[in-house]
Amino acid sequence: MTGLQIVFFIVAVVTIFAGLMAVTVSNLVHAALWLILSLFGVAISFALLNAGFLAVAQVVVYIGAIAILVIFAIMLTRRVATDTGSQINSGWPWAAVIAFVLFGGLIWMLREWPGFSTLAPQMSARSDSLSMLGIALVSPNAYVIPFEVASILLLAALIGAIIIAWDRK
Repeated sequence: MTGLQIVFFIVAVVTIFAGLMAVTVSNLVHAALWLILSLFGVAISFALLNAGFLAVAQVVVYIGAIAILVIFAIMLTRRVATDTGSQINSGWPWAAVIAFVLFGGLIWMLREWPGFSTLAPQMSARSDSLSMLGIALVSPNAYVIPFEVASILLLAALIGAIIIAWDRK
């Protein structure tokens, strides 16, 4: 096993553990901090895949903006939305079973897809992956719709945080 594979496995275990902790801890600030650690693990995974732009975008956009926005929203709404009930839903076993069944079905469907076992074509050393990514993000035949939907979703989250934190005196 190479050193790069060892680093990948360590990063993968830490990222999965941080993701699990982000959804299981009862303190919202701690959950946001675990989320930041899991997002940082994803950024390291991008760096291990030689996708430097995506690694930097992960750190700047998700950790530097979204996670900090989540922490600010938690701090702004702490006095408005105090939880008095249990943090755990009573139907979590059913949700876990359904999630595992859906995950198994997704894996089964992907294994039947012919592209699952084929490797991506090698990129030449002269190709500019950053310009190819930029073209793919704004191309009508590629990712322009998901890119715009994500921006509208983030705008809606920001407006929702402002409305929740608004003082209604």
